[in-house]
Amino acid sequence: MNIAEEREAEDKRWMQRAVSLGYRGWGTTSPNPPVGAVIVKGGCVLGEGFHERAGEPHAERRALADARARGHASELRGATIYVTLEPCSSYGRTPPCTDAILESGIARVVYGAQDPDPRHQGRADGLLRAAGIDVSAGVEQGACKQLLRPWIYATLHRRPWVLAKVACTLDGSMARKYTRWVSSPEALAYAHECRLRSDAILVGGQTVRSDDPSLTIRQPLSAIPEKKRQPWRIVLTRDPHSLPPTAKVFTDAYAERTLVYSNVANLPDLLAELYSQYGIITLMLECGGHLLRSFLEEHLVNEWVQDIAPILAGNGQPMLPGGYLPGEAHLEISEMQQCGVDRILRGMIRYS
Repeated sequence: MNIAEEREAEDKRWMQRAVSLGYRGWGTTSPNPPVGAVIVKGGCVLGEGFHERAGEPHAERRALADARARGHASELRGATIYVTLEPCSSYGRTPPCTDAILESGIARVVYGAQDPDPRHQGRADGLLRAAGIDVSAGVEQGACKQLLRPWIYATLHRRPWVLAKVACTLDGSMARKYTRWVSSPEALAYAHECRLRSDAILVGGQTVRSDDPSLTIRQPLSAIPEKKRQPWRIVLTRDPHSLPPTAKVFTDAYAERTLVYSNVANLPDLLAELYSQYGIITLMLECGGHLLRSFLEEHLVNEWVQDIAPILAGNGQPMLPGGYLPGEAHLEISEMQQCGVDRILRGMIRYS
């Protein structure tokens, strides 16, 4: 292996570490992206960090602070920082990370994904190069974009990434006769993991009236981060006065996180409002078939999670009532796994 190949292998190795750090902020950073950063010199980690919540230090500044806390302040000069997203170059709630990098004496910046916002795209890259920093872009770009996928989509489209989660029996029923749960306990934990990674959960008024759901994160597969807030609960209904005032979403400790929208005529406009007013990046649908169908008909579902229980219920409550869709939606399966006795299918939706 020559020097160039060794450097490429090292870059991939440390960027993969930065990506793993970035995932630790998944679900807590909105409306900001989940970003990870690692500072390396001579093959050794000086410091590392990830962005945890909007308004708090970005990954680069946390990695710099970590290096100083470890006693490596004098070693920062000449070091390399690996960061999953092109560093920020403008003032927001926090100062630009480009300033912190330049002040630290870091000699090389390696980043994975370019900033998708046209207002900032390539700006940090140019500033760093102009200051004499060695910059490498696009390292492990696919893995970085996977980490940032909902945020990139929301930034470009100005509306949330929509994840539809459904549970059904083998014969396609979304209900059973003797229990409210279609899913196994293990599959329910998977569903709570999806909630953990989401900023909001959307249901229809009929779900609130018939099921009285909590729509909270309770027992996911992984630990709930300390800085994770319970998701917004979004309720869509034609008749808000028919919603029971004693429902959990109106009376529990998170009642202020419940938003009711009545007679929504335009779903894209609603999504745009949820993004602009509440900073919602990932919206999870746990609604009934009619509302789910509306999102599919307007090509608004980006990702699909389906829990299939090995049960024949036979109650005739289909997943998508109303006949054929105007255009088919195709699931590009990226994940298939066993959850207890259930089978989970997950992937992106492609519309014909």
